[in-house]
Amino acid sequence: MDTRRIPHPPRRVPVLGDILGVSPRTPVQDSVRIARDLGAPLFVRKIFDKEIVFVCGAGPAADLSDEKRFAKHVGLGIEALRNLGGDGLFTAYSHEPNWQAAHDILAPAFTQSAMRTYHPVMRDMAHRLLSHWDVADGPVDVAADMTKLTLETIARTGFGYDFGSFDRDTPHPFVTAMTGALRHAQRKTVRLPGVGNLLARGADRRNTERLGFLTEIIDDVIRARRADGEEHTDDLLGLMLHTSHAETGRPLDEVNIRNQVITFLVAGHETTSGALSFALHHLAANPQILARARAEADAVWGPPGDEAPDPSFEQIPKLRYIRRVLDETLRLWPTAPAYGRQARADTVLDGTYAMRKGDWALVLLPALHRDPSVWGPDPEVFDPDRFEPAAVRARPAHTYKPFGTGARACIGRQFALHEAILVLGLLVHRYDLVPDPSYELQVTELLTMKPEGFTLEVRRRTT
Repeated sequence: MDTRRIPHPPRRVPVLGDILGVSPRTPVQDSVRIARDLGAPLFVRKIFDKEIVFVCGAGPAADLSDEKRFAKHVGLGIEALRNLGGDGLFTAYSHEPNWQAAHDILAPAFTQSAMRTYHPVMRDMAHRLLSHWDVADGPVDVAADMTKLTLETIARTGFGYDFGSFDRDTPHPFVTAMTGALRHAQRKTVRLPGVGNLLARGADRRNTERLGFLTEIIDDVIRARRADGEEHTDDLLGLMLHTSHAETGRPLDEVNIRNQVITFLVAGHETTSGALSFALHHLAANPQILARARAEADAVWGPPGDEAPDPSFEQIPKLRYIRRVLDETLRLWPTAPAYGRQARADTVLDGTYAMRKGDWALVLLPALHRDPSVWGPDPEVFDPDRFEPAAVRARPAHTYKPFGTGARACIGRQFALHEAILVLGLLVHRYDLVPDPSYELQVTELLTMKPEGFTLEVRRRTT
């Protein structure tokens, strides 16, 4: 792609590129700031020998959503994660046969009937979190506890496995190793060519050890299921172990099953825990919004009592305002903050920029979701009413994409939404959420995003 006509940040440095005023720890937030300063629908950043085209405006983003012209691009951070996820659904190249095979085999695990089978486990894990917060003797670490919750939920619903997260005072070693692997992948994308690889040999070696440890854990999960001796087909692991592809007649191979398990364990908990953490931050910071969310939960479950509600599957869709709270959270802080798209053939982006077959661009979601032409003059304001049905219908298509786009969009979207709405509803119903008045939102980036250092004092509500 010819980038000479595309805006770029000022003060570009020869050889090093656009590195002034940015940090390798906050590449997404830095790029969002650059997008705001430039005010262009797309821009290019040069980092050493890499040029990255970021799309942040509604026009080019809509173009990139055209499945006939563009497909998923696996590059940068995602490509760096292939050491972790291999040809799993998230990190697979679209031409790899295991992507389509796994997608077809696993699709039944995300139907509405499947959600019904997961609901009791989601509810039980949410109640486990409530029990944990009921006895808290001080402010709770929100992101840490949301990680415990979502890891246990995906592990138990998808694989029948118990990490025992709520019985530990420190993060499970799986979480520690996963965090290290994500951080390593992020830093690998901004290495200085040549000498950077030499300087990072120690980090690469430690990451190889982490990956080996994660592989051992996943193998334990699979061995535990095989030792069970029963042919379960009502969860992700059961489908992978006991289902053959309808067209080829072949099951998934052992390595791919491992890759899928680690993909779902990582992606299935890390993004949802971040979304819940951001949502709780915004609820605690906006008492009027919290009051509306609480009133809705009370209308569905009645006033708070000694016992937590026992939500039915049918009650979760009734929490419409809480769903809007979550949607607005994912507008401002899409926890998977970008996705790549590449041209299937020579084409023109936004009616102006020529792209050759294979050229790619990165949709920068926090910038797209703040485009004033779509979201108005105050896009930084947290306002769940942006997602009232009439407002949603009035907006252009392809301007809200927290789960990606097209055939490679997140397969677990409904799972994540159901879990998050259930949890938020129970939390606002049971607790007053009291933030630290001195806290200002800090965001940590490990390819995904979540609040850093965010605590809440949780006080049981009285009737």
